[in-house]
Amino acid sequence: MTDSLCTRLREDSLPVWESLAAHPFLAELAAGTLPPEKFRFYLEQNLMYLPEYSRAIAIGAARSRDDAELRSFAAALDNIVTTEIPENEARLAQVVELGAEDRGGTLAVAPANLAYTSFLVAAAFRGGPLEVMTAIMPCAWSYAEIARELEAGAADHPVYTTWLAFFASDEYAELIAGMKGELDALASRDGASAEELTETFRNGARLELGFWEMAYTLEQWPDVKPATASAATA
Repeated sequence: MTDSLCTRLREDSLPVWESLAAHPFLAELAAGTLPPEKFRFYLEQNLMYLPEYSRAIAIGAARSRDDAELRSFAAALDNIVTTEIPENEARLAQVVELGAEDRGGTLAVAPANLAYTSFLVAAAFRGGPLEVMTAIMPCAWSYAEIARELEAGAADHPVYTTWLAFFASDEYAELIAGMKGELDALASRDGASAEELTETFRNGARLELGFWEMAYTLEQWPDVKPATASAATA
């Protein structure tokens, strides 16, 4: 193939992929105008999402066929457990300190979040290392691309600037480059084509978009109500 598998997967999912960075949650975050309660809700849900994302990666590690595959999944898992979860916890503490209202983000795994995490774990159980890497890639890759795109023109903000800088860092870019290289290598080893993997990748991107929409609209189950009076009447 002239293009890498990753490039093909992205191109085959371009409409939904381009919708990610254009989502108003991220546009307002970069402008510094995103209501803090929405960022709090996002972080609270993300802290429920990341352990399930990690479990999908761990399934990939368990099914690795050699040391190279195992190292790739181990690096991705280590990043989530030792770096991204603490990073999310730190940003959550900051935004709460700024006075962000509680809109029920910790009360239950929201519908869009449950759909996404269920998809990841199901894809991991149904497939092997290739399918796992394909399913998890839209999340990791899109964060790096979005942050790099938005950081340069972003407004200064006590929380959002730090969040963007983390995902726009060279260290995070290096991690994503390694994951993309491993996905290409896995596909080559298994003789898989973009056509066979596009639906998994595209569904991951769709669910990623749904996660931003969930955070922006504060979507929660109808029977789950936050305790704050302002949230209950919003």
